[in-house]
Amino acid sequence: MKLHERVTVKTDGGPRRIGTIQAIEEFSEGVMYLVALDEYPTGIWFFNETSHPDGIFVEPLTEPAK
Repeated sequence: MKLHERVTVKTDGGPRRIGTIQAIEEFSEGVMYLVALDEYPTGIWFFNETSHPDGIFVEPLTEPAK
């Protein structure tokens, strides 16, 4: 994923939310994404763990085919 890409994020107990990547920070354990959501336009950090599928919170947005 890259800057300004549209993504979905997993949050506690609700549906996935759509946002835009504002910043990316890489670490040995995974990647942090700063994602701007409609209700949080300045962004929220989400961490994707490299070694655990349950630790993947940010995924690319797949638009339905037109």
